Parts: sequence; structure tokens; C-alpha cells
Amino acid sequence: MHAMVLQTPGAALRFEPREDPVPGPGEVRIKVGACGVCRTDLHVVDGELPDIAYPIVPGHEVVGRVEALGPAVTSLRIGERVGVPWLGHTCGDCPYCRSGRENLCDRPRFTGYTRDGGFATHLVADARYCFPLGEADDDVAVAPLLCAGLIGWRSLVMAGDGEHLGIFGFGAAGHIIAQVARWQGRSVYAFTRAGDVVAQRLALSLGAAWAGGSEEKPPVPLDAAIIYAPVGSLVPLALQAVRKGGRVVCAGIHMSDIPSFPYRMLWEERRLLSVANLTRGDGTEFFKVAAQACIKTHTSVFPLQEANEVLSKLRTGQITGAAVLQP
Repeated sequence: MHAMVLQTPGAALRFEPREDPVPGPGEVRIKVGACGVCRTDLHVVDGELPDIAYPIVPGHEVVGRVEALGPAVTSLRIGERVGVPWLGHTCGDCPYCRSGRENLCDRPRFTGYTRDGGFATHLVADARYCFPLGEADDDVAVAPLLCAGLIGWRSLVMAGDGEHLGIFGFGAAGHIIAQVARWQGRSVYAFTRAGDVVAQRLALSLGAAWAGGSEEKPPVPLDAAIIYAPVGSLVPLALQAVRKGGRVVCAGIHMSDIPSFPYRMLWEERRLLSVANLTRGDGTEFFKVAAQACIKTHTSVFPLQEANEVLSKLRTGQITGAAVLQP
């Protein structure tokens, strides 16, 4: 097998040969068909997340086929197409796991962060945390659903049922969740980097009622806003945009510092929430919704060896929709 390997924080990924991994008890080896590139991969590569054990292979939006079964695996079969998400393992014993909140597990493992991920030709995954995908759509189209879609879905649920929904950061997650929200009958208001007419045009083409820069005022007060961009200064802007009793959901695993803002912005029962990871239940719910809503991902495809260039493009806002690597 081959993999793009991160040796130290901030280093370029290196394309390296490796021995084919052998799945242990409860694990499967997967031949990768496609792997989406997520902003969280940037946080891993840039060393912005704690407790990374180097070397590590990033990538957690993996679509592939089961190639080998470890001992005691009966839930999957050889050749089955599966998706491997960010949450790669939980302990099952901590208070969070026992209360149905495995996304907050005290001893989790994460694909492409604390266990090797999908920027590779093969990976090993816990069979319990692989989603059977069936054969609908191709691997490239499905890959962004494994994180941008799943975390996006969890954030949308947390945002509540309000009609007027703001989306700050119209990238991979934003363009997927905008489609879900429109299917649900909501009005979507897309906030992008100032002057990013390409992202704004994409938002409008997907049915957004309005698209503009993140510092612009939407035409109506929002019932809720979801922030996908990892930019702390968007929090006060989003709070200003939501009505009394509205919600602002921070959907990323990492965000720059939130600047000081007057309490008046939070007052009147506005709520500021964060999303942490996902549960397998989120996946079960979301893949049903994605099929019903006929979600179409907008992707740019690159060879696996160009992962460094893709990460640079993502960092500088040169990717519209989602980027996907193919071995």
C-alpha cells in the first residue's frame, strides 16, 4: 500500500510505501476508493489539535470496499462498500457512552487524527464504526457526506426547526446542509468570504434566498445560524444576525479565538452552542435524509499524491464545494 504521511506538525505530507495493514479483532481492511479533504485535516496537518501521535495518515471522509476481515467480524462482508467517518472508536464504558452520547466519549479514537486515515490506498477501521453505503452514487460523490454531511447534519439538528437559517462558511458542509435545509422547506442565507462570488453563486444555484459577505446584514432576522468556517470573529456577527431566542451553532472541531463582545448580543435568550464529533445514530439518520433529499455534492477530484496542493488550496479558499482525493 501507499499513504500520504504526516511526520511532524506543519510538514508536507510524504507519499510513502507501507506494508498492507492486517486487521485485528473486530477490524476490517478497506481498499480506499475516495477520500474527501476536510478542514479538520488542515487542523491536523497544522498541529492545531492536541495529542497527535506522529507519524499519522490524515483523512476521515473515506469510501472504499472491505478487503479483509479481522477475527470476530460478522457485520460486514468482503467486497462490501462502506464509509469510514471521523469517529473511529469509542470505549463503550464511560458515562457518555452509556447514556447514548458516544460523541463525547472519554476515550475515543478518531480516523485520520489518532488512528491512520484515508489519505492512502488502504486503511484499517473498527468494523462497528463503518457505515454500509450500498451502491448508489459513485465514491467521489459520497465521500464528502462522511464528515461534511454528518457533522453538518448534527449541527442542523442542533440549530432547531426555525425557518430562516444562516450558514457562515459555504464550503463542503455548507453546500450539503443548504440542500437539506431547502428540502425541509427552510430559507437559507449564505455568508461567505467578502467578494467570494463563486461560493455565493453556488449558494444561490442551490436555492439560497440570499448570499453575501460575512459582515453583511441578511434581509431578515435569522432563527438560527451555523458557523462552519473556523473563524472566531464570526460568532459576534452571527449573534447579531439572529433574532431573540435564536441559536448560533459552532460546527467545527477547532476555531480561532472568539473576540470579546457585549452581553447585549447574547441577551434575549440567544443561545451559543458547539458540536462535538458525531454518533453512529447521526449517520443512520443522515444517510436516510441524504437519499430522500437527493443530495448532490459539488466536488473537485485530485490524485492522492496531490494532497499537499489540495490542502494549500483549501487553506486559501480556492476550493468550491468539496475536494476529494482518489488513489
